This record gives sequence, C-alpha cells and structure tokens, in this order.
Amino acid sequence: MVDHAHSFDVRTFAPHAFDALDVGTLRPGSRCRPKRSPAHDHDGKSPNLDFSRGQIAALFVLFAFIAAVPVLLHPLPPISDYINHLSRMHIIAAIGRDSDLARFYQVHWEVIPNLMMDMILPVLVRIMSIYAAGQAYMIASFVLILSGTFALNRQLHGRWSVLPLAAFPLLYNYVFLVGTMNYVSGIGLSLWALVAWIALRERNLVLRLTVSAVFVAALFFCHLFALGTYGLGLLAFELHRLWISPSLPALPGKRGRALPARLFDFVATGLPFLPVLPLMMMSPTWGLRSEIGWEPAGKIDGLLYVINVYSSTVGALLAAVLAVAVGFLLYHRALRFHAFGFVLLAVGAVVYMAMPRVIFDTYMADQRLPISLAFMVIACAQLDLRRLGLRHAFVRQGAVAVLFLLLAVRVLEVQTVWASLSPGAASFRESVALIDRGAKVAVAYADPDGGDNVRNLGLVHAACLAVIERSALVTTVFTVVGKQVLHVRADYRARVDTQDGSPPTIENLLRVSDHDASGDDYWRRWTTDYDYLYVLFTDARHENPDPARLAPIFAGEKFMLYRIENAQIADAGRSAR
Repeated sequence: MVDHAHSFDVRTFAPHAFDALDVGTLRPGSRCRPKRSPAHDHDGKSPNLDFSRGQIAALFVLFAFIAAVPVLLHPLPPISDYINHLSRMHIIAAIGRDSDLARFYQVHWEVIPNLMMDMILPVLVRIMSIYAAGQAYMIASFVLILSGTFALNRQLHGRWSVLPLAAFPLLYNYVFLVGTMNYVSGIGLSLWALVAWIALRERNLVLRLTVSAVFVAALFFCHLFALGTYGLGLLAFELHRLWISPSLPALPGKRGRALPARLFDFVATGLPFLPVLPLMMMSPTWGLRSEIGWEPAGKIDGLLYVINVYSSTVGALLAAVLAVAVGFLLYHRALRFHAFGFVLLAVGAVVYMAMPRVIFDTYMADQRLPISLAFMVIACAQLDLRRLGLRHAFVRQGAVAVLFLLLAVRVLEVQTVWASLSPGAASFRESVALIDRGAKVAVAYADPDGGDNVRNLGLVHAACLAVIERSALVTTVFTVVGKQVLHVRADYRARVDTQDGSPPTIENLLRVSDHDASGDDYWRRWTTDYDYLYVLFTDARHENPDPARLAPIFAGEKFMLYRIENAQIADAGRSAR
C-alpha cells in the first residue's frame, strides 16, 4: 500500500511545514511547529533521499538539456499548429515594414484568452530570427513546466526530490505535437500558480488572494484552458484541506476553527476568478460560446495522449518500465503519495468525463486536461530510498538510471522521427522559395484523412511558411475572430478560411468550374483568386489533376506545388519585387 502516513494527518495540514520524518503535526494557523528531524546531514545531503540540492539542480539541468535536444536540432519541428502560430508572430512583428503583409493582413488587439505567444515572440524577434524565437519559447515552456513540477513537489513534501525527473519524458506528448503552444506554456504557469497558493495558504488572506488574482489574469491571457487547470487544482487542494481541517481541536489545548470560518476560506478561493466572466463578455471570444460539442468516444484517447507520441510500442515500454518501478517502490514502501493527489485524481476524473470536446469553437478541450494533471500528480509523489534497505550508492545510481532511461527512450523516439522527416521539411522550404513574393496561395488536400497520421502533422500547416518567407496570403493562416488578433483585410477576407475548417480536397476544386463559382466556400473561385496551389498528402501515384489550369513547379514527398495558370497574377504588390 502507499505509505503516506508521515506526509499528512487526517486532522491537520500545513503544506510547507512537515517532513517525511516529522514526529508531530501542525494545525493550520498554529504558531507551533512540529519537531523535525534534521533535513540534511553534515555534508548537505538529505538523510531521506540522499541527494543534495546541488545534485538535484545539476540533474535538472542535465535532463532539461537532453529533453531540449530535438527542439535545438530542428528549427522547424514537425508539429501541427506551430508553424501557423509562428507565421502570425512574424506578421505581428513585421507588418509595419512589409507592404505585402500590410496589404493582406491587419492586427486588431483585443481581450482574447490566447495571447501569450503574440505578446512575447514579436519582442524576441527584435534580437533573433523568428525560428530561433520559436525554439526559445518552446524550451522556456519546457523549463516552466518542469520547474513548476519540482517546486510543487517541494511545497507539498517539504524537501527537494529527484522523483519529479520522471516528468521529463512527458514533455513530448500528443497535445504538444498538435502545436497548442499557448496551452503548453500555460501548463507551467498553472503549476507555479498552485505553488504560490500553497506557499501562501497559511499567511495573510489578502496577500494570498492578490497573488492568485495576478496568476488568474496571466493565465487568462495565456490560455483559457490553462486557467481552468489552475482552477481545478485549487478546487482539489481546498477540498483536501477542508477535509483534513475539522472543527475539533487537533492538539490538546488548541481550539479548532469553526465550520463557517472554514467554509468562508473555501469560498474565498474563488474570488480572484470573478473578473474572468466580465473579461470573457468583453472579448470577441464570447461570441463563440455556443460552439460546444461532446464526443465521449475520445476519452480513452485523451489518456493515451499523455504517454503515446509516435510509437505505441515505445509508449507501452515507458508505461511498463514505470509500472514496474512503481510496483517495486510500493512493495518496499519507498513511494508515498500526498493526500492532495488522491483528491486531485478524483476531481480531475469527474471534470474530464464531463468536459466537452469543443468549447468556444476550440477542439480537444477535454483531451488536453490529462497531460496537465499528469504533472501535478507526479508532484504529489515522494521517494524514501532508505526503505529499500540497499547500499546508498546503488540506490542513488539506480533511481537516476531508471529516470534517465525513461527520458532517453522518449528523446530517442522523437529525435529519430524528426530526423526522418527533416528531408521533407527541407524540400517544402525549397518549394516556398519558388513562390512569388506577395502571392496568394491556396491549400488543398489530396487525401482528406492525411492529417490524421501523427507523422504528417508537420505538413498540415506547412504552407504558412510562405507567409514568413514570401509575405504571401495563405488560405489556412489562423485568422478567426475571437480566437486570434490577426485578421485578413476586407479585400481578401472572402478568400481565406475564417472558421478553422479543413481545406478543400482536390476533388472539391475540380468540381467547381469557372461558370459555377457561386456559394459560400472561400475557395470556389480558386482559378482566379489565387496564384499558387499546394496539394498536400499526395502519394507516389499522384498526377496533375487539372493540366489546363495547373502547372507543376515543385514535387515533394507528400505534396505538390502548382502555379495556377488562369490566375490574375498582376497585383499592386508585385512592384515590391
């Protein structure tokens, strides 16, 4: 069974005031602290974990560097939405000095719960390339998540531990591969918000609520779902605290807090969230509130997205290694789990099952939650290596070796796949160089299901490279009112997708003739509205679907670039060439 008897008392709790070897307990609000065994011996090492703070910090840096290797080696990682977001960052940064971009796009700053990249990357672009800025943001998000996991573990258990190193392999997950970068960075911010709340829990109420309000505001503008993750964590923590803080006194001679006072504390937790509703009502995102949809069939997939990336075999291997390690540690009573974690799992399960798949016209709303909870759950665990009864050197080396193995397998998997996809990415960038500057580029699919393959995710929005490299209008750039601050100018708005839908298939385009261009689809006048056409997810048997209108100018792996011969190419912006 899980040994957590030293980590909490069913009557009392002080998150910052107990040790795994504590003899007494501390009642919330009490001025008396329990007797503590020495946290460190004469050489600065914890007698419980046998790792000094310096050793843990060195391991953190080493693991972080290894985890960042695929990102450092691939300026354009093959993840889905990332390049689309990067193109928006480029427009925001360059629109004031690029006449072609200014002709097509406009930036309308509004209260939108999805702005973190939009505010940070255009500033970074002043000192580095847009691709380097994207890499820096991605690595910073990794560090934010991992440091938040370590800090939460420290806050819950009262000491630094090597166990949160187990979180490193989870940095690469399916939600990350989809490219939801604002949400990814929001995971780390929500962890730090929870750390701050627990650290201030027994201090001044006004200070605690003020700090929480600051985090709520930051998370709101980072990503609405990340704010929800923080709210879920707070709810679980306060339910846990309410449960372990009865009105009866915990220590002789000490008065317990009455139930009304404890309920007031519980309700006050939600005060910093009150401005969220008026902010949402001020936001154009509020207009998308009716876009809600449930898909219960994908709940299992959402759980698998935590561990599976490219290979289900690798995911199963990691899960098996982790299960064996956990089983071994539980058998020896060397693994303990904080009581808050049990409440978090219970509340998280209820919320996850109730959540819709689509909220505010944003997909994968529920399937993003498990990965956020995974980092919190890891922070709730703690190791007591002395219980293994083995030589210290062996225990320390073995613990680090298992954690390193988990990370190495994951990084090797990701790096191997990304390296195999690099030639395709390089050829796509080569094709972009053939596009005229200031051109209008349409995107179509040869296989409507091609984007469902995880290895094809990097191709889904690859055409947005033309925005960065050639200042082009691309039909698939994210410009949805209420979801992005980037919009297309009125003269060209009818030529792009403003609903985040799937591009048309090549069959859709061929069914539309010059004499049948009626309808609401933005692509129906493709023969005259665009200069180039990317056809994605082609196979080796792909042939030119319309030789009369399409002139092939580049054939790549799984894509073709055509010039549209009947297009009205003469544009005012061409003189800029």
